[in-house]
Amino acid sequence: MTNRLEKQPTRRLACAACGAEFNCNLFGPCWCSDEAFRLPMPVDGSDCLCPDCLRKAAARPACGVNVTAPWNISAVLLDMDGTLLDTERVYFDSLVAALTAHGFTDDTVTLCQAMVGLPGPDCEAMLHARYGESFPLAEVSRAFVANRDEVLSAGLPLKSGAVELLDALQAAECPMAIVTSSSLRTTETHLRLAGIRHRFETLLTRDDVACGKPSPDLYLLAASRFGLKSEACVAVEDSNHGVTAAHAAGAITIMVPDMVTPTEESRARCAAVVPDLGAVLEVLRERGGFGRRSS
Repeated sequence: MTNRLEKQPTRRLACAACGAEFNCNLFGPCWCSDEAFRLPMPVDGSDCLCPDCLRKAAARPACGVNVTAPWNISAVLLDMDGTLLDTERVYFDSLVAALTAHGFTDDTVTLCQAMVGLPGPDCEAMLHARYGESFPLAEVSRAFVANRDEVLSAGLPLKSGAVELLDALQAAECPMAIVTSSSLRTTETHLRLAGIRHRFETLLTRDDVACGKPSPDLYLLAASRFGLKSEACVAVEDSNHGVTAAHAAGAITIMVPDMVTPTEESRARCAAVVPDLGAVLEVLRERGGFGRRSS
């Protein structure tokens, strides 16, 4: 598809699929922006498809989910950090500061970005792989925790649209669970700080499985706790590692990017890539059919 950030005049194009002519105005929002819920868009190199052909193509993403057909949603599985809670930036800044304070300043930003969505032990392994077995993990970890707790003592904010999404799921009596790379202790603490612990009966954390994300184990376990196949569950994630886990489990995956940009692989694995949890709710209303606003 054409790079729509480039300033170009209106063009009259012929659809690469059916040959129909259509206008493409690159000055403002293009008609294809209306298809945001049907991401990922086709990436076969055709420039461009007419509205009808694009919608047909976008309905057959690589994730294998027909995103225009109604979804049979039996449960919604929610990642915590960066998805429901605005904590990833806190973790990121706290770790960068801890590394810098101990003299590790060589592109720590890129390293910390690669850790987003991974369990703690995996992050520790990455630090040892980068800096060697002599890396002062205990000291850096203490500095990280001190930095993190200082910030979180002022409160733990929810991501935009979180309350509305949780309210709608509860009103629809849709089972939901937290599926997170954090430990159970951290999960309990953070949900309480955010004021939403009481909303969840089911918590799946890194303590419950041998392999955390990007392994599918957590999502497979979450589905089994509800007595469901993972294909009947919607997973909401913010990271590429989380998307990999949810997709590998077979869940219908929606990504709300936070600290990292979705890769092309992640887009292909998702039934939708949307800007916030409010948009997630709109997708669920449109595809899942529950919690629709009365007209």
